[in-house]
Amino acid sequence: MIEVSGIRIALDQLDGSVAAEERAARRAVLRMLRLAPDDLVSLEFARRSIDARKRGDVHLTCSVRIALRGGGNAERALLSKARSWRVGAQLRMADADMARLPHAAVPSAGGRPVVVGAGCAGLFCALALAEAGCAPILVERGDGSHKRTAAIERFNATGALDPESNVQYGLGGAGTFSDGKLATGTRSVHHRLILRTLVEAGAARRILWDARPHVGSDVLPTVVENLLARIRQAGGEVRLRTRMTDLAVAGGKVRGLTLTSTDPGTGLPREERVSASRVVLACGHSARDVYRLLHDRGVTLERKAFAMGVRIEHLQRDIDRAQYGPSAGHPALGAAPYKLAVHLPSGRSAFSFCMCPGGYVVAAASEPGGVVTNGMSLSDRAGTNANAGLLVNVLPDDLPDGDVLAGIELQRTCERAAFEAGGGSHVAPAQLVGDFLQGVASSAGAEVRPTYPRGVRWGSVEGCLPPHVALTLREAIPLMGRRLRGFDAPEAVLTGVESRSSSPVRVTRGEDGQSVSVGGLYPCGEGAGYAGGIMSAAADGLRTAAWVLAAR
Repeated sequence: MIEVSGIRIALDQLDGSVAAEERAARRAVLRMLRLAPDDLVSLEFARRSIDARKRGDVHLTCSVRIALRGGGNAERALLSKARSWRVGAQLRMADADMARLPHAAVPSAGGRPVVVGAGCAGLFCALALAEAGCAPILVERGDGSHKRTAAIERFNATGALDPESNVQYGLGGAGTFSDGKLATGTRSVHHRLILRTLVEAGAARRILWDARPHVGSDVLPTVVENLLARIRQAGGEVRLRTRMTDLAVAGGKVRGLTLTSTDPGTGLPREERVSASRVVLACGHSARDVYRLLHDRGVTLERKAFAMGVRIEHLQRDIDRAQYGPSAGHPALGAAPYKLAVHLPSGRSAFSFCMCPGGYVVAAASEPGGVVTNGMSLSDRAGTNANAGLLVNVLPDDLPDGDVLAGIELQRTCERAAFEAGGGSHVAPAQLVGDFLQGVASSAGAEVRPTYPRGVRWGSVEGCLPPHVALTLREAIPLMGRRLRGFDAPEAVLTGVESRSSSPVRVTRGEDGQSVSVGGLYPCGEGAGYAGGIMSAAADGLRTAAWVLAAR
């Protein structure tokens, strides 16, 4: 196949459908490469993005892979001829997609591995281990997607939090209810494989080529259920509503773990001790009890930088106009995203995170007495508001000396302060941007209606944040407004607090993927400090599976 890159498609050729984009790309390829329609056997997108650098000339750019009648010989001949043409695009032979799930050359030793946590890292790790014939046990403290969705809806409506199954805990992890954005700044040979696997599980096919792919929080529950079914079909055992409550370590190696579930007959806790010499720890950044357990069992942990702040909401139509100018609202463009970062003279930085076009602010608490925000979009991104995390880095030097878990305690302190500021029942504190910049409390909202589902209490978010975070946000928001018109609009809404963007702790691992202090323990994914988002976590899950399979 030939890959043709740099194809430009004007918006007037498009109606928002994939079919229209394919027709336009096909016409462009036939024209540029001087081909007859019958010469082109197939065309598939490799990449598609929106070029909005000039608001008066917004268009699509794409790369496609084409197959010609006559096969490889015809394709090589065309490449040779096209070197002397001005085709307006770049041509090359397409690379073969060779990525596969990790697989052991010979059966690995050590009995059945246990994977703790069924977020994106744990799911992909367990999938690779199952299809390699290891029959892993996958443990998840929360429920499957349907029960988990019901628990979240009940919490949103009543404030009755299930501390074991919520936005943070349950099948698919926190990513299931935070839009399902698949863009990543990391590199991995497995990225294409991960996207293909998600498509096979029910995600839209366009994630294979979109420059900013996302699945949507309405689709992801089905996707993760299908991944779970595939793990079971390959011989994996899945235990939902089951927590790891102890880890057996002897002679510097993991020997097993204690699993606690609820007896369906009595409703009482039921403990089971499982022997295991290989345990993958993929429990996510909110499993605070697990990190306390690891600390108590002598597992080496280290503090790492993380970030805290608020959610900021604007009207999506204003973001569309700021990004796309006169083309805003065109069906081929959809809801506009943004990504902002500023570096201040103080040395501090502020940045947008997990931006959700046409989305909703999520009530993401996992502990009673705390308020946590996150964001999500549905697959159509048709909500009235845009929202994003607006965050500031918290460095290890910002924390008290001596406690490796000090970052977790800072998160918890801010979440409890937000709970109190909201008046209880997981209502969130909110403040208008204009009032925040002037240092005064808000008494009412304006044009932008907050989407946080438990409701908001108008006032100030500043007291819920570390002082340096509030100060940095106050300095950064006007600068961000210079880069994105209207970002600092006085009627935009800040909702607090956004405290779970990443883990404040890293479980230190060596080059073989194992804990530096406990052999056979494999820290994995975002919670262990080695990923940041669905794609990087899934890739780390596959990387960890390869380490487990290689162990002897």
